[in-house]
Amino acid sequence: MKYVRPEIAAMGGYVPGEQPQEGQAVKMNTNENPYRASEKVFDAIRNVAAKGLSRYPNSLGEPFREAAAKVYHVDPNWILCGNGSDDILTILTRTFVGSGELLRLPYPSYILYKSLAEIQGAQSEEVRFNDDWTLPPYFGESPRSNFPGSYYSNPDAQNHRLGLVYLPNPNSPSGTIIPQEQIAKMADSLPCPLLIDEAYADFAGSNCIDLVKNNPKIMISRTMSKSYALAGLRFGFLIAQPEMIEQLIKVKDSYNCDSLAIAAATAAMNDQDWLLENRKKLLAGREKLTQKMRNLGFIVPDSFANFTWNVHSNPNVSHKSIYDFLKQNKILVRYMNYVHWGDGLRISVGTDEQIDQCLNLIEFYLNQNERSKK
Repeated sequence: MKYVRPEIAAMGGYVPGEQPQEGQAVKMNTNENPYRASEKVFDAIRNVAAKGLSRYPNSLGEPFREAAAKVYHVDPNWILCGNGSDDILTILTRTFVGSGELLRLPYPSYILYKSLAEIQGAQSEEVRFNDDWTLPPYFGESPRSNFPGSYYSNPDAQNHRLGLVYLPNPNSPSGTIIPQEQIAKMADSLPCPLLIDEAYADFAGSNCIDLVKNNPKIMISRTMSKSYALAGLRFGFLIAQPEMIEQLIKVKDSYNCDSLAIAAATAAMNDQDWLLENRKKLLAGREKLTQKMRNLGFIVPDSFANFTWNVHSNPNVSHKSIYDFLKQNKILVRYMNYVHWGDGLRISVGTDEQIDQCLNLIEFYLNQNERSKK
């Protein structure tokens, strides 16, 4: 279309996971929490709605900032609220990466990062994970040509100024993590800010908040969608040093979080007992899913998130066919096929019943497939 910027016309755009109407399928494809959020969340929403919605919300989400500050042991001015963590990522990209400049990310990882660079008219530099999902040391270096083993979205990317580095930790689709010590060294070597995307950190047992406190270049993004079961609400936040937050506030939309979302996210953050109980259930489900998929012949890395990445050890087993078979039986998982890497199935941790349904169907498919070859 002639009126659209060339960068937008040329890009494919981010494609979210399937979202069927409620009740039509078991959803284990978009890493949502299968359990109902804290009842305190719904009380908070009702209270705000009863008072009316005729006034603008607090522009910085101060009630949430104060609640999160207590949980993470920082001052409220270390917190930036967003309309989901994707809003935070958009703000960061707009702030640090100009047209023609460079954004670095690992590959494969969250595909939205690359889309955000394209929207900015920026270049993206995708550095390939090692086969064991560790990162090569040059991920934390200044741009240079011919990184061994790298995959570039643009072969000239190394010639541009590096404005920002994204590091999902735990990573998607693998669920794996990079140790804090390596991240700290990486940040010291980089000529730009480093964003650690901790969307799944509540399932990991560790986080990088101490790194933020010790290095002004390091920032952490979080979401309320996964561990707090609020994917339908849209609320995320950033933890960074106040000088960084002060600049990012200039870029965000004036009222990027509405009154209902602020109240609900604040109530969820204040109910840490609910979070701990929910986390126990999901970690038990993750262990069950991991072990049984391994028993079915899948290679499954140890996951620190609320999903697992599954690649069958038999190269003749079709992941796409398993995905199609599950979908025909009203169970949705995520089939992902990465250029220069390969394909696999990312399966979100559901309830015990949902996990059993999924596993039984996969086992049935594999058995039928084996019989058909005899």
